[in-house]
Amino acid sequence: MTELRSYLTKKSASKAESAKKTGISNSRISELTLNSSAQLRVREFYLITLAIDADRGEVLKEICNDLKLTMKE
Repeated sequence: MTELRSYLTKKSASKAESAKKTGISNSRISELTLNSSAQLRVREFYLITLAIDADRGEVLKEICNDLKLTMKE
């Protein structure tokens, strides 16, 4: 399960309804919610947040919570 799926589940957002509203295929939504190596495109991200009426900043914080900067000198 991906962070996107966790967020959609928490918000009670249906994958099928999200696909219908965004025009993103059901198979692509499934890939994004099941495959942790799938890369979420900015366009997809924006459309999904519009479809579920979610704050983009909040969603980013939740789905990217594992990302950290690495300091190189």
